[in-house]
Amino acid sequence: MSSKDFKYLYGPVPSRRLGRSLGVDLVPFKTCTYDCIYCQLGKTTNKTTERRDYVPVADVLREVRENLSTGAGCDYICMAGSGEPTLHASIGELICKIREMTDIPVAVITNGSLLYLPDVRQSLLQADLVIPSLDAGDAPLFEYVNRPHEDITFERMAEGLVEFARRYSGRLWLEVLLVSGVTGLSSEVKKIAAWAQKIGAQKIQLCTVNRPAYEDFACAVDPKQMKKLAGLFSGPVDILENASPEAAFGTAASDTTDADILNLLARRPCTLEGISLGLNLHPHDTAKRIEKLMSAKRVATQRNRRTLFYKLADKVT
Repeated sequence: MSSKDFKYLYGPVPSRRLGRSLGVDLVPFKTCTYDCIYCQLGKTTNKTTERRDYVPVADVLREVRENLSTGAGCDYICMAGSGEPTLHASIGELICKIREMTDIPVAVITNGSLLYLPDVRQSLLQADLVIPSLDAGDAPLFEYVNRPHEDITFERMAEGLVEFARRYSGRLWLEVLLVSGVTGLSSEVKKIAAWAQKIGAQKIQLCTVNRPAYEDFACAVDPKQMKKLAGLFSGPVDILENASPEAAFGTAASDTTDADILNLLARRPCTLEGISLGLNLHPHDTAKRIEKLMSAKRVATQRNRRTLFYKLADKVT
């Protein structure tokens, strides 16, 4: 079954940390607790801490079941997508029921902002892998970089991460995204590293701005500087690079449609290589499809330094 038939699933997408990841989108576009300066999805249109079932649980499970029945391979089934997944009140039920369907590990990529809530911590305990974020080491930069909902303070967020780590028995990786001239400074990274040590994740995943950011001033940290900053953390650190072409490209993928490409780009801007890896298309085939979609004004380009990304074209009203 093509992803054109799916409303809540997308991909698999090539992930710098998870290989081929099948995304599960649990909230409407840009429903989030933060409005981060670096977000690849743009401005948060619904900044909220309200937890409810934003999408029907039964429909999500049906789509996952149908996708698994096709035999399409992926390395992880990942709760992520167009906003903050822990805002979905039934995320714990979804994790448990998906794990009953398959041996493919279930991951949750979260900004970690709601882990101060006991029911959120309880919901994520059954996941195989949880990757929360920590982008600042104190309240002023937290407010500047993440622009959180007024209910979320730095201390509340950070202590929630510490408490979740204390109880969680699965794999816990802490993502730290650094912004040049803002958090990508030794003095600021030392503060983040001190909190990371308290949290005690198995490893730090250190990254920087990779795709076109919401704010133009949110720029990438130089690779040499990233290596120096990695040395300020006490535990194992992975510096996340762009998805590489190590995985084999597809040669036919005749069941991949233009709708699959649009579905992928609706969640994240991608390079030509990223689209090819995610949808198992040969780059030549991808280029032809992208050219057609651009001619139809359904896809547009956006450049981030020297890298060209494709995204959904803005709707003309």
